[in-house]
Amino acid sequence: MISGFIAQYGGNIISLHEHVDSFDKTFFLRVVWDMNGFDIPGNELDGAFNPVGKKFNANWSIRYTGRKLRIAVMVSKYEHCLQELLWRQRLPESAYEIPLIISNHHDLQPMAAYHQIPYHVFPITKENKDIQEQAELKLLNETNIDAIVLARYMQVLSKSFVDHYPNRLINIHHSFLPAFMGGNPYKQAYERGVKIIGATSHYVTEDLDEGPIIEQDIIRISHRDSVNDLVRSGRDLERIVLARAVNLHAEHRILVNGKKTVVFQ
Repeated sequence: MISGFIAQYGGNIISLHEHVDSFDKTFFLRVVWDMNGFDIPGNELDGAFNPVGKKFNANWSIRYTGRKLRIAVMVSKYEHCLQELLWRQRLPESAYEIPLIISNHHDLQPMAAYHQIPYHVFPITKENKDIQEQAELKLLNETNIDAIVLARYMQVLSKSFVDHYPNRLINIHHSFLPAFMGGNPYKQAYERGVKIIGATSHYVTEDLDEGPIIEQDIIRISHRDSVNDLVRSGRDLERIVLARAVNLHAEHRILVNGKKTVVFQ
């Protein structure tokens, strides 16, 4: 019926992907169509499609690809993930742009200046955390930010902050979650003598490191590798995994299903 709706009004379907979760019997669909010559203008499309959504009792949304997603990056002192995102946003195929960077340290300000991106510093202490988060939220709202990426931002965001951006806060964890959650995962992995290490990008929820997983990858290691070796190898994974996750989000390829995601590559 959805294909019929698109055809009825002159739309040309470019791609269509389906998935059925056999456990909870949920049907997922992502369809992309060309709006050139479509009989319904964009500002009336939600209202026109609403009867179709109601008929199937569906949770649905319509997204447009003509505008790049505005992503704010939050970072502390580690530069590798930020550098990857800054480089990729300049590629012609990039689906996102970075209009601002937020940090709790001044260390990466020269990198932001090189890319001509505003860099805002909000020093965080136990005493001022609530006030600083409110100031950050005000800035994000004024800048019309669509999503936030935590590129090794070494702060735990409050539930109040997270609730402002449900399924729009993307984190990179330097571990193959759910293993080695929390701090020092490379040290934890080394002490367990693991043979692979990984990185995980996930949406942020109020439960630390337990949000829906978007993207993961691994690399093999051996008993010869020290903790520092694991850290160096892990950084390469972190930046690539995070970049993939951000791109998937910016291209609207992710559907969240409770604690899981359906990712249409």
